[in-house]
Amino acid sequence: MTHYDFDLFVIGAGSGGVRAARIAATHGARVGVAEEYRYGGTCVIRGCVPKKLLVYASRFHDEFEDAAGFGWSVGPASFDWARLIANKDKEIGRLEGIYKTNLEKAGVATFKTRAVLEGPHSVKLEAEGRTVTADKILIATGGWPTLAEGAHIEGLEHAITSNEAFHLKEQPRRIVIYGGGYIALEFAGIFAGLGSEVSVVYRGERVLRGFDEDIRVALSEEYARRGINLLTGRTISRLEKTAGGIDVALSDGTIVACDAAMFATGRAPNVQGLGLEKAGVEIGKDGGIKVDRQSRTSAPDIYAVGDVTHRFNLTPVAIREGHAFADSVFGKQAWHTSYDMIPTAVFSTPEIGTVGLTEAQARDPAWIAAHHPTLAGLGGEIDIYKAQFRPMKGTLSGRAERMLMKLVVDQRSGRVLGCHILGPDAGEIVQMAAIAMRMGATKADFDATMALHPSAAEELVTMRTKWTPPAS
Repeated sequence: MTHYDFDLFVIGAGSGGVRAARIAATHGARVGVAEEYRYGGTCVIRGCVPKKLLVYASRFHDEFEDAAGFGWSVGPASFDWARLIANKDKEIGRLEGIYKTNLEKAGVATFKTRAVLEGPHSVKLEAEGRTVTADKILIATGGWPTLAEGAHIEGLEHAITSNEAFHLKEQPRRIVIYGGGYIALEFAGIFAGLGSEVSVVYRGERVLRGFDEDIRVALSEEYARRGINLLTGRTISRLEKTAGGIDVALSDGTIVACDAAMFATGRAPNVQGLGLEKAGVEIGKDGGIKVDRQSRTSAPDIYAVGDVTHRFNLTPVAIREGHAFADSVFGKQAWHTSYDMIPTAVFSTPEIGTVGLTEAQARDPAWIAAHHPTLAGLGGEIDIYKAQFRPMKGTLSGRAERMLMKLVVDQRSGRVLGCHILGPDAGEIVQMAAIAMRMGATKADFDATMALHPSAAEELVTMRTKWTPPAS
């Protein structure tokens, strides 16, 4: 490998690329990383981290309201959007510095430039006007918001995406959010909690397609209670700039006036202009780079991890894929990423935490066999356990919000196939449930676990009555 400039060159310094670079360097590899924007990638710079900071800010509204029931007298509250954004930017800058410093401490050479493939073992560093060579190349360029669904909408230039939402000079008094996925719903909760008038437009009949149906229904009800206007079964047909803001025309003829129109209609793998064709790297039908279980592309010695592969677009997945790649290729510790029982959260308010199969998926053995082969032979006949209740905090605050917990259980083996939670700290609770479920825990194991009282999470181990659908 000594005739190359590097043993490994990584294109993209997001979560997956940084992890791969650092681990490869600890195994003695000579590693270089090129990043054209900011170190940290989607999660740190324009995704999970800044979003959750805004979520925290939006939830103080509820805390101030709830305090009275517990004897607190809270004076008039005011909110400063500019201060929040400035503090958020300061924290993101701190984290970016840590990412870059950790790379350099590991002995990784860093390049602030766009990098593109020039061939199977060569990478052009555009800002430096030179080409470097590497024995192995890793593509970790992530994803990017797409406006594909609105490509033919008149006035589309007036729309923003989640990228721009983090840097608005002023908080929009009225905002229309187009989309029904987790990004759309999270930002809806953020802006509503901060006092904006929020409308969500979604072409489907119910938001959060792919999530468990009970969770979808429950969140829709809670958002309606919070005054978020869910305009389902409709699309946006036109955006028109006006003296007072933006008029959003819907497919049913409705006009919704707003100060900002945000499109959250999906993300696409960031593959444009990377020179993939020069190196023989194939793109799949879903737009992501095609890879095998070891993250190898169709080109020898070129790999890809994270959102650019369009497998499971989650930060922890990208990190695990990057680590597995580096250990396998440079550390002689061959392993691959397991995609079983991946927990995930939607940081809406109320929050969603989920792991495993939805009820609909668990009822379909063919779907399980095709998408989760390690669970083949399970499902079909299932038992459902549900609990819906007002959290203890609401008894004194008077808040009407209700929590939902649901377990999906294979009837024959008793194995817990799905856990779905809506309510405070749902993500924290599901993380722990995921450990048990990945180990194959049964409903009997849950039942045998002592409850922690008083807590919301104890419902997971105290639900005894199977749910039966109401008579039609």
